[in-house]
Amino acid sequence: MDQDAYHKVYRELNQLGCLFEKGILSGQCNCSRAAKFYLAEREGVHCSSSQGQHRCAELLDLLIAHARFAIKSATQSSVLPHAKVMRIQIGGLKGLYLLLHQVDRPPAVVDDIYLLVEQAANRFNGLDRLPFSEIIRQVAAYQGRIRRSRR
Repeated sequence: MDQDAYHKVYRELNQLGCLFEKGILSGQCNCSRAAKFYLAEREGVHCSSSQGQHRCAELLDLLIAHARFAIKSATQSSVLPHAKVMRIQIGGLKGLYLLLHQVDRPPAVVDDIYLLVEQAANRFNGLDRLPFSEIIRQVAAYQGRIRRSRR
């Protein structure tokens, strides 16, 4: 299957795509509203909640806006490289977890994105009122997969 045909079918099948798909597929987070599906020997993640997807979109937009300095991205480009997307997604979720649970370390795997985002929105009366300076510390500290050298 060529890439254009794959992407067309993917969009048709997954009209309510999970915005944290990369994090879920990498095993670093889960969501109670996410459902995996398979297409042409590849995995995708579908969101079963339009309200949840809307909240996640709002959170990601805010994280991207507040994390520009931390990820060293001065441009307002809508397309970020994979590693920077992962830093924002996973680092942002871990920062949000630390903020809400007041623990020393974030978990290795964030259990439920939907629940975490809902708790944050309720506790702070909206996602735009989150203390992003605390959350962005985890975005800056996030270390992606360490590449092994080729020999």
